[in-house]
Amino acid sequence: MNIYEAIPVVEGERFKLRAVESEDCDDLLHVYSDKKALPFFNSDNCDGDNFYYATRERMQEALDFWKMSYENGWFARLSIVDKSLSSAIGTIELCVRVSEDAFNNMGILRIDVRSDYEKESMLYDIIALIVPQISELLGCDGILTKAPIYAVERIEALQKAGFTKSEHLLIGKTGFAYDGYWTRH
Repeated sequence: MNIYEAIPVVEGERFKLRAVESEDCDDLLHVYSDKKALPFFNSDNCDGDNFYYATRERMQEALDFWKMSYENGWFARLSIVDKSLSSAIGTIELCVRVSEDAFNNMGILRIDVRSDYEKESMLYDIIALIVPQISELLGCDGILTKAPIYAVERIEALQKAGFTKSEHLLIGKTGFAYDGYWTRH
């Protein structure tokens, strides 16, 4: 299955992953206006967007951009729904990296969650849901995700899921080198 033909619904005991919907706006506003969550969002190579959206209008603009980006085959955004709350508590972004660095043809996995979900057990549950799907969805050689050194619980979840810290820097489109990437092949 190609993610640009259809975004799958992936469901586990606690979380459900599905395409972002415009009805998620208010839920996602709680995520992207959460200043405690902001340091964990990966905005590398995102043209200066830090993913802090403090108003409903700004969140809706982001949702519109994500929809347009999906339609153009740039990346796919999935909502992370906490089934016990029937509420979106974050998003996953997926795309394939085309580059001349060590991460060429790797699937990029971005996970943004509210700060109260930045816990090893919850992050692991989310990672364990999506990681087995990525290779088939993106047709990539491996998976790449960011976890800065202070993201202790995120790093624990990634290690538990079989990721290892990369010794390579990710070279951005402007030539800037980014650190803190973890990979799984």
